[in-house]
Amino acid sequence: MKSLMKSKGFTLIEMLISLIILSLALLALAGLMVATTKNNSFGGRITEAATFAQDKLEEFRVIPWDTILSGYDIKTGSHNMDYQRTWTVTPNLEDSLKTISISINWLDKKPHTIQLLSVVNKSD
Repeated sequence: MKSLMKSKGFTLIEMLISLIILSLALLALAGLMVATTKNNSFGGRITEAATFAQDKLEEFRVIPWDTILSGYDIKTGSHNMDYQRTWTVTPNLEDSLKTISISINWLDKKPHTIQLLSVVNKSD
């Protein structure tokens, strides 16, 4: 009987305190997961916007030189996100170069913009 009374173990209070500490730690991790998911999603949208800008620059490399003009269009990306793509073409002092500025705008709870700047050579 004395050996039962001297048995070592956790009391109910100790168990409740450890469960509270574990719950707080898991709650903090849940908040971290939400922030990580948001940042990952935003990074994917920036990558998609940069890809659309690069696609337009590649298109300018294969079309005739005289048809490289300013303009805009709307591209739909993954998850039905619309990206407005605007490009401004500025001839340089020499006839063999054109400066191209491409802006990609999209709305994801707030407006975002990235811009690429490039120079296209007539001989390309």
